[in-house]
Amino acid sequence: MIRLRVLGAAFVAAALVASCAAVPTHPGPLPTDYVPSAEPTVDPAQGNLSPDGFTQAQRMTVRVRNVGCDYLKTGTGFAYDGHTLITNRHVIEDTRDLQITTYDGRTVEVTAASATTVADLAIITIDESLGVGAVLAQQDPVEGDAVSVVGYPNGGRLTTVTGVVLGTTADPLGAALGSVLATTAPVEPGSSGSPVLNERGEVVGVIYAKNDSEQSFMVPVSVLRTLMDQEQLFVPQVQNCDSGLPG
Repeated sequence: MIRLRVLGAAFVAAALVASCAAVPTHPGPLPTDYVPSAEPTVDPAQGNLSPDGFTQAQRMTVRVRNVGCDYLKTGTGFAYDGHTLITNRHVIEDTRDLQITTYDGRTVEVTAASATTVADLAIITIDESLGVGAVLAQQDPVEGDAVSVVGYPNGGRLTTVTGVVLGTTADPLGAALGSVLATTAPVEPGSSGSPVLNERGEVVGVIYAKNDSEQSFMVPVSVLRTLMDQEQLFVPQVQNCDSGLPG
């Protein structure tokens, strides 16, 4: 049985909470011996350098810290526009305090957060504009397309990894409506909410899980586009615990 794991890195005051989720049934095995016909030749994170040497992909990607009732959970997000961030629902669930830091170490204030049950996606609004936003691809990637993932694995430093799209599959975690996409890009806990970029630097999906075969799963950009056009599907997140843990 293939086990799927959501990728929010969580740390608990008393004990470590496992972030693995057992999947009762799987829609069918994905290939584990996939060999792309060509290696990725363009890293989209290498273009559009700012004066400080960071790329647009890096500048739009943020670290998300979720201080919950009795734990600290970390994930990744990225700028949809100057004041709106995209991340995963499971990254912001059960939050007391969301803390956002940028590629250059700045902290920005969160003004609101909301999530949808249609997919593992969430919106965070911030007070200070990041001055950069994502360009969403018009179409989902297809099998064999080269992709890059920019994020904060294990809540650590900002990294970029590459891989190829394996194809579509039903969401093994049952968290999304319709199909999701699998890739060979290696991700870790803390990578949840990372943008997946094509060779033109456009966002083609949002990372939310991985399996034991080190395949990563993303919500495709078509779903993201649909939901961002129907923001009424996002429900504000409220504190649902009485813990006295300081933020």
